[in-house]
Amino acid sequence: MSVVLEFPVEKEYSKNLKIIPDDIKLLRQWVNAQPHLPFNYITDLDLILAYHSCDYEVEVAKQTIDLNFTLRTIFCFYQNREVNNNIEIVFQKWLLLPLSTPTVKGHRALYCQLLDEDPKDFVYVDTVRAFMMVMDLWQYEEGTVPGVVVILNMDKISLGHLSRVDLLVAQQFFYFLQEAMFVRLKEFHFMNAPNFMDKVLTLFKPFMQKELLEVVHVHQRGANTLDAFMPRPAFPKDAGGENKDSSILRDEIWSKIKANKQLIVDENKKRVNESLRPGNPKTISSIFSGIEHTFKKLDID
Repeated sequence: MSVVLEFPVEKEYSKNLKIIPDDIKLLRQWVNAQPHLPFNYITDLDLILAYHSCDYEVEVAKQTIDLNFTLRTIFCFYQNREVNNNIEIVFQKWLLLPLSTPTVKGHRALYCQLLDEDPKDFVYVDTVRAFMMVMDLWQYEEGTVPGVVVILNMDKISLGHLSRVDLLVAQQFFYFLQEAMFVRLKEFHFMNAPNFMDKVLTLFKPFMQKELLEVVHVHQRGANTLDAFMPRPAFPKDAGGENKDSSILRDEIWSKIKANKQLIVDENKKRVNESLRPGNPKTISSIFSGIEHTFKKLDID
């Protein structure tokens, strides 16, 4: 597996005429004027991803860019990022795969499937770390997509896994996903939902905005309701699709992560310097104290 190349900015302009080069120049000028932001490491593709995720609104994109790199600095699953033994364990246990087949509505899906039903090695924060690595590498390689859909196959997930979920990490993950990630989140699917699905939703609902809850879809074990959203052949063979077996796909994505280890480690440079921020520094307490969702809005079809 070879090192991936960054999606060319010129191709972004040609594939989506709503991305206005002059607006990206405005964002570049603004970023370069912010003393606390890692402007030397923020790429034009980063700016385009933010601009696209904010419906091409420059002022909203500015706020989201600041929040994104602030949270990458203070949230636990981005701190001291490295491809180590803990991450390897996650990729042995999970398939975290961007599906090449678009959804029925033309979006792109990130498919998550647990391959080992034993919860003893399940570390929630490391799983979120791995999820973010896959997401960042995917965006680096493919650039903008119309919308992102998350599909979680619950087939081998048990109450033992649920008991190991760190709620502070869950709070940070869902906040980043909804407020700061440079994507248009369209749908969130729970596939092969177990009989304790109510407990899953009870656990995560406090961290999910109304807009996200409206696009959460629960598909019971053996049901074909997901076919209305995602073509069945896109899934691994052992999940009822026509793709490769999940174990083969898992090995391929892990090889890709290892081949791009330096790129993932270099992402650690994209961090803010709070001592240089105009005004008060941002902390975990300030982020979650009196949360107001005023920046990005989920783009619902």
